Amino acid sequence: MVRVLVVEDSGPTRHLLSRSLADADMTVATAARFATGLRQASTGEFDVIVLDLGLPDGDGLELCRELRATGIQTPILCLTARAKVEERVRGLEAGADDYLRKPFALAELRARLRALARRGGPTPPRRIEAGSLAIDFGGRHLLQSGGEVPLTAREWAVLEFLAARQGRLVTRDELLEAAWHEISDAASESLDVILSRLRRKLGGPGGACEIRTVRGEGFVLEIRP
Repeated sequence: MVRVLVVEDSGPTRHLLSRSLADADMTVATAARFATGLRQASTGEFDVIVLDLGLPDGDGLELCRELRATGIQTPILCLTARAKVEERVRGLEAGADDYLRKPFALAELRARLRALARRGGPTPPRRIEAGSLAIDFGGRHLLQSGGEVPLTAREWAVLEFLAARQGRLVTRDELLEAAWHEISDAASESLDVILSRLRRKLGGPGGACEIRTVRGEGFVLEIRP
């Protein structure tokens, strides 16, 4: 299910978007102001962000720039009544992925959001600390009790995908597409090996950071204090 953050100051427009996207089986969170949108978007929990450029307490383009500057790579679709080409160029240069001019067709918005969600997705937190474990995703360092534990590139790819969706179910096919870019028996067998190694390196069953299997459905990365 696609998780969407809508940052829009107009109450009627915000409610219309929420209803329309929810009817399309998307999970929707909303923000009406720059500060609230920045705080929610910075969690990296969303698959795509819908951003109105005319916010009451700040410029939507500046919000886009701030998110990109802090490493948040969640796809952003800008909504605006500004018609000039140079305005759209400014949005793309600020880090936006797509641009939709008001008024727009809801069906087109939904289609564009699904396409963006397929291309991108939530990003992992910059750092996770749980018990004696510390994971620095920016520098790609995993530390257990202060000692570094090496991970392969494929192990990092799987861990980053799970961490970006911490606490949420991730299917086997989603992991295979993210880390192997294919769904095949060979890739699936490799995934089982990678998961086994990751679980051991994270501290094993019952640890502060655990990859839990949901039988027949997928996997969940759980962080415990």
